Amino acid sequence: MIKGIDNFFLSAANLKETKAFYENILGLSTKFNFEERGVIGFKLGNDEPALILKDQHKFPDAKPTIWFVVEDVQKSYEDLLQKGVKFLSPPFQINVGMAVEFEDPAGNRLGLTSYNKS
Repeated sequence: MIKGIDNFFLSAANLKETKAFYENILGLSTKFNFEERGVIGFKLGNDEPALILKDQHKFPDAKPTIWFVVEDVQKSYEDLLQKGVKFLSPPFQINVGMAVEFEDPAGNRLGLTSYNKS
């Protein structure tokens, strides 16, 4: 079911200050900047997964999250629902496809994403 890691998400109370930390202190390069929408992504070497900051003002429930790539979000969602997983919402559209989030029994936030629009 899980094909790999998609992205790592962290929340930021002050997006500009946190962006400066990752750029100037840790030396990460910007992968994308949608600051007006509350997200900034940073490259992690030559790997596809990015470190994405989420502005707490636009995403008040944001917390550290790992998203995994799956072939089909809707099918994975339905399979996991049958196994008792409680999702934070139904699957939703993102720029590159579909996604859905849930928490494991310890409260760690996880997500599934696929690069197709259905």
